[in-house]
This record gives sequence, structure tokens and C-alpha cells, in this order.
Amino acid sequence: MNELVCLDLPLGGAFVDRIRRAWDEGDAVFPLDRRLPAPAREILLRSVAPTVVHDGTGDVRIEGTPVEPGDAVVVATSGSSGSPKGVILTHDAVSASARAVHTRLNVTATDTWLACLPPAHIGGLSVVLRSIVTGTRCISVDGFSPESYDSAAADGATLVSLVATALRRVDPGRYRTIVLGGSRPPVDRPANCVATYGMTETGSGIVYDGRPLDGVEISVRDGVIHVRGPMLMRGYRNAPSIIGTDGWLRTGDIGSVDEDGLLSVEGREGDLIITGGENVWPEAVEAALLSHASITDCCVVGRPDPEWGQSVHAFIVSTGDLSLAQVREHCKLTLPAHAAPKHVHRVDAIPRTALGKPRRGDLANPAE
Repeated sequence: MNELVCLDLPLGGAFVDRIRRAWDEGDAVFPLDRRLPAPAREILLRSVAPTVVHDGTGDVRIEGTPVEPGDAVVVATSGSSGSPKGVILTHDAVSASARAVHTRLNVTATDTWLACLPPAHIGGLSVVLRSIVTGTRCISVDGFSPESYDSAAADGATLVSLVATALRRVDPGRYRTIVLGGSRPPVDRPANCVATYGMTETGSGIVYDGRPLDGVEISVRDGVIHVRGPMLMRGYRNAPSIIGTDGWLRTGDIGSVDEDGLLSVEGREGDLIITGGENVWPEAVEAALLSHASITDCCVVGRPDPEWGQSVHAFIVSTGDLSLAQVREHCKLTLPAHAAPKHVHRVDAIPRTALGKPRRGDLANPAE
């Protein structure tokens, strides 16, 4: 029987060793997000249904469902529905992703990865997986910190995957290449930072600085991005697959491809704000807001409005008191008036996922 081994472990040597052992025995692994509260943990375990749990002290067999031969990892994702699903990636998909990334980044035997993002998410796990597949040295630490970032650089690390919030806390010049995923990258990112586009279902980033990796096809149909390639998931562990019989995956992201073949991503279908009949993309408004010297973080959402259908709400973290009029006037320096927020909320922090994506739903649909 091909087991699905749940890794209830912090990122580190034991975590990597257990992956290697599972693969040697023909099993697959499922990294558990150890930060989950107990109720969410139980829901996820029931949904993914591993057959073994390993917590560092040994394997405990539980009632679950075996994997198919060739399956390598199962990664949890909530997608757009909010309910957890297990994305199945095969060994062939993991290998295709690793080799395409290393080809694009010109990785050699002298390079070393730093793995510091949560391994329960594909952005963090993929660093470990591609290191195993390619035999590239990898320094793995349980959680990002500026200190671990600097320490790894001193120990020879040349490549790292980060999110934008972490990038703002470090000296980017200490690494040859920084791969940025999660939320939209800053407009003033350093030259050695590569912005990626991808999702759990694509086995990590498949578009680097607007250009697809080798073997990846991009098609925009009715404004929606579709992708195809050897690194895509086999399917979901516990839900119908969304990959067509022709191999194309409808991502649910809105975007376009220019005459030079560069992909631009506007955002998720459900994130689009339609106010007074005008389309407003939250990311564009957020970029305008972050260009203000007093605004350090922000999130933009649409909320129902009896007059406009939806109105633009901006949640900002700022170093000073800004009035609605000041915020609107600043946005109108670069955006049309209808995109300027009609409501501004000053908050202490923006709710984000572990990979830095804003939790728009928390702000668009606040608890009563």
C-alpha cells in the first residue's frame, strides 16, 4: 500500500529526511500546517485523509486513504471556496517543476537554497522538493527571520524564496537571486528579485517575470488565464479535478499577454470591484496607496453600496493620520477618480496568509 504520510514536523533536517524516506518506500507526504488551531486541524486531516502521521517521535497509523503509485506530495489549499482541498503532485510533476525552475535561474552546483517559508504551502515546500530532486544543497530553517536570512547567506546560501513582507526586512544584495511569490511584488523591487506567478495546482510558480517556464503554455480566454504543463497537479485528493481532458487548467485569475508574450495578472475573478459600472482592481489601488510616504501596508476590497453597487474600501496601516480626502487625492494622481477609495479604515495590521496574500474576504465580509 502506498501510504500518505502526514508530516507534523517543523521545517528542518528531520522534515527533509522523512520526505526522502517516504519517497524511497514509494509513499507520498502531506505537510501539516502546525499553526492551525485544533478544530481546523481536524477538518483538514479528515479532508486530506492521510494514513500515517509522523510527529518526530515515530509513525502513527490512522484511518485514511492510500495514494496512487507515482504520487509524491499532497499540499493543502483552500482555493477560492475556502474549504480545504488536497492537491496531488506526482514525482514527474515535482521533477518537471524543479528542473524548469533551475534552468530558468541558471542554478549550478555552487548554489545553495535557503528554505524558510512555511512548508505547508507550496511556495515553501517547493524549495525543499527541488533541492531533493536536483541534489542542490539546501539550508532549511523553521520560519523566516532577518537573522536566519543573514546566517544562511554567511553559510553560502545564494537562492531564497520570499514574500514581499519579508523582502522589506532584509538586505536583498546578500543573495544572487530572490524568488518572490505570494502577493503582488513591490514596484521598486531590486534587480535580483524575480516575480513569480503560480498556484498550488501548478506545483509552485510557473511564470517568472512574466515569461512562462520551459514546457509551460499560457492561454487567456475571455480574460481568464489558462495554463498547461508537465508540473500541474494530477488532481485533488478529495474533490473533482478542474483540469480539462486537454490538460488545460482554468486558474480563475484575470490577465493578458502582450505582443512580446509577457503575462500580466490583474487579480482573482472574485476580487474585481464594480463600482458605478466601472471596473476597479484592488491591486492597482493598493500600489497607488503604497506610494504614499505615510502608508506602510494596505488592502483594498469592495463592499455592497446601495448607490454604486459596490464601493471601494481601503484598509491602511499608516504612520500618520490621513483623511479620506487626502487618500483620495493621492490615488487620483495616478488612477481615475472612480478607483479612489470612498471609505478609508485605519488598522494596526492587514490580515494575511502565511505567504503574504491579503485575506480580502476577512475585510470584505466582516463578522457581524
